[in-house]
Parts: sequence; C-alpha cells; structure tokens
Amino acid sequence: MKSTPMMTAKVFLRKPLSKILRKTPLVKDIFSYYHFHTQVRKSLSDCKTVLDIGCGVYSYRDPDTGEKNFHSTGIDLYQESINESQERGIHDVYKKMNALDIDTTFGENAFDAVIALDLLEHLEKEDGHKLLEKMEYVAKKKVIIFTPNGFLPQGERYGNPHQEHLSGWTADEMKGLGYKVIGFGGWKWLRPINFNIRFKPEWFWWIISDVSQFFVRDIPAKSFCILCIKNK
Repeated sequence: MKSTPMMTAKVFLRKPLSKILRKTPLVKDIFSYYHFHTQVRKSLSDCKTVLDIGCGVYSYRDPDTGEKNFHSTGIDLYQESINESQERGIHDVYKKMNALDIDTTFGENAFDAVIALDLLEHLEKEDGHKLLEKMEYVAKKKVIIFTPNGFLPQGERYGNPHQEHLSGWTADEMKGLGYKVIGFGGWKWLRPINFNIRFKPEWFWWIISDVSQFFVRDIPAKSFCILCIKNK
C-alpha cells in the first residue's frame, strides 16, 4: 500500500518524534528517573545478593549497562525463558523451580533482597499471599514487587502457559501489607482493561500517558502499575 501524507505524519509523530525526544539529555534523564527499573536498581544499591523470582527473559539488570555490583540468582518455571536470559548473561546463577519452593530451597535470610517483577499477578490470590510470606522469610534486607495496579486480564503469551493473569493487587492493598508503594506506567484510567490505550489517536494519548507518570508516581492508586518495597 502506498503511504499517504497523513499516514507519514502519524508515523513520524508516533515513533521517530518520541524516540528523538527520549534521546535528548534532559528528557532521557527524566524518563530514566520515572522508569521503575531505575527505582529498582536504586533500592538494591545496598544489597550484595539478590534472588529474582520469575526472572523471565529480560531484567532490570541490563547486561549492556555493565551493572554487576551484586550477585544475582534468577529462577523461573519456564525453561525457554531461562535459556534466553542466560544467553543475554543477565544473572550469575539460574535455577528452574516453582516460586513457592524458595523457602525450603534457599532458607531464611538467604539473600539480601528478593524481588518479583511482573510475577505476583500470575498466581492465584492465596498462592500470592504465600509467596509474599516466603519472600520475606528468604530476604534479609528487603522485598520488592512490581505488578499491575488491580486485576489486568491476560491470557497465555509467547507460547508460555504461565503468562496468564490470575489475580490483581491494588496500591492500597500492598500498603496494608506494609509496603511502600510507588506508581508507574502512567494514569490507569487511560488503560482500564488491558495494555492498550483506550482513545484515538493512540500516538497522542500515549504522550498524555507518559506525561501523567510525573503525577501518578506519588499517587499510586491512580497508576497503571505499582512498585512495592518493604524493608525488613
């Protein structure tokens, strides 16, 4: 299909323009500060050992940044995810296992920090509470959770049957469990059902979503996702 001027303009606004803006020093620093990976790394600055539960393929510990200031163990139930993560050289040690077995496998205070990023929502509610208890048992200093704010429907993805969402966890709920909660992902109202923006044109509302991150960071009940940190 031949591109029209309108199509070209939309592509420019939606992709190249946003990429150019995010690469400028000031904007890059701002978006870096408001990205949850930055906060996770900051929270782990005093930790020497970390257990990443449901580590998946990607990680806050990007090998391209050269951040190897602590020993990291990644566990996952899906072998293909472990294989891909190993190829990227993210963690120092890998183990295929069920997240609910961490207490008997590793023991009390085995790691300075235990983290679960985008994992809690994949467990039934009862198992989720069990996991939180086990994480606090295994962690010596802190527990870190990243999850959607409330239930977000999702089925199997990328051929991985464990990608289905089975529960939802709200900012107020996590605060009630003793966690400090920080909002991420922009204004939840813009994405109430799934990961997609609810309005058209999407390129414009994605910009609004990005800008809203500046506000929801300190109002996690309004955010799309939440980062939850508990210091022991």
